[in-house]
Amino acid sequence: MTTPAPLDGPTRDFLKALASETRQQIMLLFAGGRELTVGQIATACGLGQSTASEQLAVLRRGGLLTSTRDGKLVRYRADPTAIGARIADLQGYLACCCPPGAGSHPADPSGPHD
Repeated sequence: MTTPAPLDGPTRDFLKALASETRQQIMLLFAGGRELTVGQIATACGLGQSTASEQLAVLRRGGLLTSTRDGKLVRYRADPTAIGARIADLQGYLACCCPPGAGSHPADPSGPHD
């Protein structure tokens, strides 16, 4: 069996970004290609602007968001290309260590039978 290479930095950052329920909630705000400002995100999630900004920075580092600046206003949006690349990296990693169908037996929730 081949030992998979460790996850690379961008993929680790991607997983860290998704590890928080708050950041998961923020990501849902971008459904449908929406662009949002820090203030809009803070209001929608009931966060202070500095907290929302910190969470957005983690999501950007994780490759989930991109941003554009228009004067003082920064608009954030999901980055489907980067998200797709990180998901592909993760699938490759998991397929190497846990190939589909390898040793898979449907789990019996009732436990062992005599």
